[in-house]
Amino acid sequence: MFSLISYILRFTKFTTQPRSSHYETLRSCSGQFETLSPKLIGAISQCIPKLTYDKHKGQSGRVCVIGGSVEYTGAPYFAGISALRCGADLCTIVTSADAATPIKSYSGELIVLPDFNAVDPAKAITSCLARYHTVVIGPGLGRDPVKLQIVEKVLREIKERKLPLVIDADGLHLITQRPEIIQGYQKAILTPNAIEFDRLFTKVCNKIPNEEEPIMDVKLLAKTLQVTVVLKGSVDIVSNGAYVLVVGTETSPRRCGGQGDLLAGFLSIFSYWTHLKRTQTYDNQQKHLKLYGPTMLAAVAACAMTRECNRRAFAKCRRAMLASDMIDEIGAVFEDMFGSQTDCQI
Repeated sequence: MFSLISYILRFTKFTTQPRSSHYETLRSCSGQFETLSPKLIGAISQCIPKLTYDKHKGQSGRVCVIGGSVEYTGAPYFAGISALRCGADLCTIVTSADAATPIKSYSGELIVLPDFNAVDPAKAITSCLARYHTVVIGPGLGRDPVKLQIVEKVLREIKERKLPLVIDADGLHLITQRPEIIQGYQKAILTPNAIEFDRLFTKVCNKIPNEEEPIMDVKLLAKTLQVTVVLKGSVDIVSNGAYVLVVGTETSPRRCGGQGDLLAGFLSIFSYWTHLKRTQTYDNQQKHLKLYGPTMLAAVAACAMTRECNRRAFAKCRRAMLASDMIDEIGAVFEDMFGSQTDCQI
């Protein structure tokens, strides 16, 4: 899908842009877009809550990940742990009973609830939504029809509560089947890979994606659904239907499982922070937030974090790199990219 732009990555770090000639090639084919810049990174940094001694547990973010199945227990773990490592205070995994014990064994930091096996699963899950600031749906969820019906009911309550929402993996399978259930919910962010995007675009836009115009296709899908779309790939394309941001910072050729789940976790907590900042008074430092909105800034931050964690982990582990190696890089990458966000001198 990215034949025009896949080769730009080796020229850039996360604080700079790729050679302008490569982006100009893409721009000439696909219209206008903006790229990751120090000013954009600075705008994102302004949205991150500072660590202060007067805060209590939970104020920096309570994340809910709805997913996991007997086949896929790693995906919700990766989404949850990346949110925590990024700065969320608490993360709850809502899953099925056959996945709950394995997920609990991966980390003591995660709260794991087997609510899909409750007497009334939808009621059990929706009754807890008031605890959370942001929700991820999809990592490891599976495609069991009964489970997807439950998720559809939960989605209605999430929209009613106006919670920031990230939909990934098998959550996108549900949206491809029933796009109307998410249409118009502007706090939603969809994170398809190339294959998932092709299916969703064909369903929603009633035509086949144009491989030579990925940016225009992402923008059209986002505009039609009235959500933010993050097309993951060699270059990440983010659009809310009005604007387009492209993240082409350096990464690695290693594509191990779990990277998309890490991105979903990053995205969930950044989305909470950017929406929270939007409720506060704008000043000159928030002009990017006002222009692009909280979902696009959150998406850019998550893409940049994922790519840089990938790059650093690959530099150490090379072909042996796993998603768990990327987790080890989160703290340092966050600090280097956005600063310490605390007055503590330790």
